[in-house]
Amino acid sequence: MGKMINKSLLLTYLYLLIYVLLSSGVILYNKWVLSPKYFNFPFPITLTMIHMGFSGVVAFFLVRVFKVVSPVKMTFEIYATCVIPISAFFASSLWFGNTAYLHISVAFIQMLKALMPVATFLVAVLCGTDKLRWDVFSNMVLVSVGVVISSYGEIHFNIVGTVYQVTGIFAEALRLVLTQVLLQKKGLTLNPITSLYYIAPCSFVFLFVPWYFLENPRMEVSQIQFNFWIFFSNAISALALNFSIFLVIGRTGAVTIRVAGVLKDWILIALSTVIFPESTITGLNIIGYAIALCGVVMYNYLKVKDVHASQPHSDNIPERIAKDWKLEKKSSDIIRPDRNDDNSGGSGRGNNSVSDLNVDEEAPLIPSSRLSHMGRMQVSSHAS
Repeated sequence: MGKMINKSLLLTYLYLLIYVLLSSGVILYNKWVLSPKYFNFPFPITLTMIHMGFSGVVAFFLVRVFKVVSPVKMTFEIYATCVIPISAFFASSLWFGNTAYLHISVAFIQMLKALMPVATFLVAVLCGTDKLRWDVFSNMVLVSVGVVISSYGEIHFNIVGTVYQVTGIFAEALRLVLTQVLLQKKGLTLNPITSLYYIAPCSFVFLFVPWYFLENPRMEVSQIQFNFWIFFSNAISALALNFSIFLVIGRTGAVTIRVAGVLKDWILIALSTVIFPESTITGLNIIGYAIALCGVVMYNYLKVKDVHASQPHSDNIPERIAKDWKLEKKSSDIIRPDRNDDNSGGSGRGNNSVSDLNVDEEAPLIPSSRLSHMGRMQVSSHAS
């Protein structure tokens, strides 16, 4: 049992490391590709469409050709009332988030992303999927104050880039609420592969409209620096991020994922100042972000506390570890077409609100419901 636990723990840390590296890498890679000072491909909608097109094609082959997973029973009603609206907000969040790279630094973008819990909580309360709690609300105020201070200390503050990023954050919050309200109430649960299969093509279509009017007139083939391997590796990285988060949420719990997310943000801020020298960080930036981070940490503590309170406490630690190991063994079902998807029917578990979700860049599109002993709560990546 000891060797089994050590091996499981080692794999968990390996998956967390892969997640942190891929998540940071995709953000820095997108910035490098889009920035006029570097690769100089200032077409964020086009880049996002490449990601969606590539992901959709890969998902199609995995579902229809190689039959790695089976498609869910998707009716026209579910597609029209659930998949299309979710795809619209997902496409919007990626569009606005990627456009922000043209105007503001990666470090400042990560500081603004501290507003994600605020946006998700407010939208969830307005939509009736979460209750207004003053302890959570006070933390949201603290986060907002910290972000305002950090923004005030930004040397290269750009209102256009800030508006794009904040709009993308609220679009992602709306997507999360819609995911809970529309899909969960219909009892539909998708893993990352089937999520890409249904949502990526629809998001591509939604992005085509702004692309045609905003970027197509400005694109001249003779002036575009197109490198197949750059765009291919960039799309592969975004796709790999989807799958890495699926591996992480299948092996860890709420606390671990949230700590990894905070660690990733600090790593990104530090790396961005090294890779992109124009990303200058001031003392006021750090103070403001530290204040916002305190609010986020307290918010995470409250949500994790709620999750623990909703869990049965009858199991002792060895029993929990044994159950965890069995759960991890089941995670291999996704690559065995002769077995049923472990996620099916999982939407009825737990009573966590949509504000419990942890999001990241470009994924997963639909959060998985499979979690381990730290708390079975639904978590979601950060669009870009």
